[in-house]
Amino acid sequence: MTVQELYEQWLSHVGQEEKQELLSIAENQEEISDRFYRGLEFGTGGMRGVLGIGSNRMNIYTVGRATQGFANYLKKRCEGQPSIAIAYDSRNKSRLFAEVTACVMAANGITAHIYEELMPTPSLSYAVRELGCDAGVVVTASHNPARYNGYKAYGSDGSQIPPETADEVLAEMEKTDYFAEVKKLDFQQGLDQGLIHWIPQSLIDQYIDRVMQESVTPGICKDAGLKVVYTPLNGAGNRCVRRVLEKAGVEHVTVVPEQELPDGNFPTCPYPNPEIPQALELALALCRKEEADLLLATDPDCDRVAVSVRDSGQYYSISGNEMGVLLLDYICKARLAKGTMPQNPVAVKSIVSTRLAQAVAEKYGVAMVNVLTGFKFVGEVILGLERLGEEQRFIFGFEESCGYLSGGYVRDKDAVNASLLAVEMAAYYKREGLTLWQVLNGIFAELGFYRNTVKSYEFEGEDGMHRMSGMMTSLRQSPPQEIGGSSVVAVSDYFTSLRRENGGETPIDLPKSNVLEYQLADGCTVIVRPSGTEPKIKIYYSFVADSPDKLDALETVYVKSGAGLLGV
Repeated sequence: MTVQELYEQWLSHVGQEEKQELLSIAENQEEISDRFYRGLEFGTGGMRGVLGIGSNRMNIYTVGRATQGFANYLKKRCEGQPSIAIAYDSRNKSRLFAEVTACVMAANGITAHIYEELMPTPSLSYAVRELGCDAGVVVTASHNPARYNGYKAYGSDGSQIPPETADEVLAEMEKTDYFAEVKKLDFQQGLDQGLIHWIPQSLIDQYIDRVMQESVTPGICKDAGLKVVYTPLNGAGNRCVRRVLEKAGVEHVTVVPEQELPDGNFPTCPYPNPEIPQALELALALCRKEEADLLLATDPDCDRVAVSVRDSGQYYSISGNEMGVLLLDYICKARLAKGTMPQNPVAVKSIVSTRLAQAVAEKYGVAMVNVLTGFKFVGEVILGLERLGEEQRFIFGFEESCGYLSGGYVRDKDAVNASLLAVEMAAYYKREGLTLWQVLNGIFAELGFYRNTVKSYEFEGEDGMHRMSGMMTSLRQSPPQEIGGSSVVAVSDYFTSLRRENGGETPIDLPKSNVLEYQLADGCTVIVRPSGTEPKIKIYYSFVADSPDKLDALETVYVKSGAGLLGV
């Protein structure tokens, strides 16, 4: 079916309000093409897209079709009556899409458990496991701009679905008509028939209590005089994070008032990513006013947290890599001191995260496992340990994008858990007269100066998708011989699962992924990876040197050279 035929098909089937939206673009062929040239992709990260009407947009029809495909998969794979847990964040239409998901599942005879209020993404992982569900869905677009929403799918282990499951769900979706083949049931009817259930408050309380069990040094915050500014960035973290901080004994918590309440328009930060300085301007201004020790900022679905710290009257942002190193070091140091470190402890990080974490792990005798980007791969390591009856060996996992987890109670990154660890760590060192900034620089002085830099290049629309594909193909066909003046000594292609070095090839024992890694003669690395959830290619640079000044020089040279790899 052509783009124009799809447009006309939708025009004849959608509701009156949606029809008006389509009629408003009737003369705009470029807009019609962008809305209908494809269906939203469904992968291990579920699907994500701009809100609007069309097959390449997030709306009740694309959500309904995805849910029908997921339902078909569950009915084929599960014995008896399947069940699913559903959560949602503060984004526009998140509650609506969550209810559509529940209604379609219920119409297919699948019991749906849904939160009555917006909740952090990790609480969905917790609900799947505690309720014994076969699957889960959370409606969120994480840190994307306000015009986006998304749909993350989870398996019975509480992790996001693996590639083979995503492929099967996608195959079921592609066999399903958006309008004629999506089963529907009224939400109230689903409640009355016992096919839809509200998740009780007691489960939320259990989740909070389980997070508190991850405390490394219980009681350390009480009477520490720690002053914290917190912003949920108008997202889902407000209630849960504040409850955990209160339970931890942090007496001085000030919330950024303009960003406290849920608001899917994110009026003070159009790009609600806590890694971006502009999103934290209000929070840092409040920090200066309150002379806070620590700033915590969670993203809209509260699975990631960014941290800034005060040192000598100035505020410094701690990157996701640096926070991962600090937390790993703190957990190891405190657990060894308290005698709570398990035998043969295991930590996990993504391949694009800092190699400094490897050095920290070696210092404390911790095995470091490297996995592909995506926290589901951290979850797979925990699951593997669980199957051996050794889940307690897992002590920490992180990704460079401010995602952290210190326990196996969920299988996704958890900003509620990480917020608890961050305030404990700050209180722990405050009692020693140290700031986190001082501790971090002490680690650098001991183990070496590392820096990880990420640059993103956006390619919107149909043309952008083709450009990104062409760039990756070109890099594979004509690999660079040098980057930034340093020779490429090894190339790891995670799509072909081969590492090429010294004229030979060795296999890579990780799932296939569209990622290229270049190891350079000076010890630096460059990784090129298209985002799985956004229309962009990311380049991850890893530098190591014997001084901060040398890091600055390396960064300047490599970032310029790296952009040249993409021809931008």
